[in-house]
Amino acid sequence: MYLLYHYPYSQHSRRVVALLEEAGLEYELRHVALDQREQMSPAYLAINPNHQVPAMLDGSIKIFESNAILRYLCHKHRLSDWYPEDFARRAIVEQWLDWNQTHLAGAVIDIVLNAVFLGPRGDREAIARGRAQLAELAPILEAGVKDQAFLCGETPTIADLSVASNLTQLSLADAVPQQAGIDTWFKRVSAIEGVKRACAPIAQS
Repeated sequence: MYLLYHYPYSQHSRRVVALLEEAGLEYELRHVALDQREQMSPAYLAINPNHQVPAMLDGSIKIFESNAILRYLCHKHRLSDWYPEDFARRAIVEQWLDWNQTHLAGAVIDIVLNAVFLGPRGDREAIARGRAQLAELAPILEAGVKDQAFLCGETPTIADLSVASNLTQLSLADAVPQQAGIDTWFKRVSAIEGVKRACAPIAQS
């Protein structure tokens, strides 16, 4: 059984839960109270020195970084539907995983952290910066889902789980891009049973 250290409002945690659910893998959630700075405790730093969630234990193996965890699960359980073996499709999966982390994630953090979680204490300049960056990124995502059901073709992959988890986070700030293609794709990914279960803490909040 996998032990996943998570926080309900962590988009990075939710993408891993979505895959665990979809693959039918046994796991246990271990709540890390970010609101009480538990991530800075010596016990948790021994698991993830970056003091972030998620982190996953598989016996003696410790893994942090959500996309790395997704790849690990796919490799170990041969989840080729989620992580295609076809060279061309896998290249597109990798592209979107990296794009999500190196481009979209920063805008999401600027917007949601400051507009939602910090509230009146939030940095208004960071929100404006995040929204400006998101405006530049949205057409790229829109083009990526044009004329196909998912980011890498007609079936979902871990790239969809990863990118969609950031859009779920943006929904907390009512900041999901409004392009038609993104809207259709996001609704399609959000209807995946594992995604719905992973996002249940958000829906119930």
